[in-house]
Amino acid sequence: MTISSGFRSIAVAAIATAGVSLASAAHADSGKIRFSVYKAAFFVGGSGGEGTLTFHGRKYPISIGGVSGGLAFGVSKTYFQGTVRHIKRVRDVTGVYGAAGGGGTLGKGAQVIVMTNDKGAQLELTGRQVGLQVNADLSGLAISMR
Repeated sequence: MTISSGFRSIAVAAIATAGVSLASAAHADSGKIRFSVYKAAFFVGGSGGEGTLTFHGRKYPISIGGVSGGLAFGVSKTYFQGTVRHIKRVRDVTGVYGAAGGGGTLGKGAQVIVMTNDKGAQLELTGRQVGLQVNADLSGLAISMR
């Protein structure tokens, strides 16, 4: 049984088109993010701040908010910068990020954190903290567009 060359050409074209479509759907980008957060806590804490997302050469203003509970006390300001991965559009950065962690800083200190939101966006951040903050808590962070 022979397969005609026309049918073979159509089959190859269909497979190639499907492969390109799947590759485009799986393709996700990354961007740069930087923000500062003020945090105050006495067992239950709150945080807030603002910053900038840079994606495809454009800058977008963002707002930060969060709540934490557990063993936490103090007041601090942290300057974060890093990369947000696995995003296809700017709005993928918005949402609630969660991470379990523990640590402490007295005076100036360094922070490192990786968090993920429900859309699959992953923040990889480093930070510099000023103030007194001690925690052993489960924290969350919410990012929204301004």
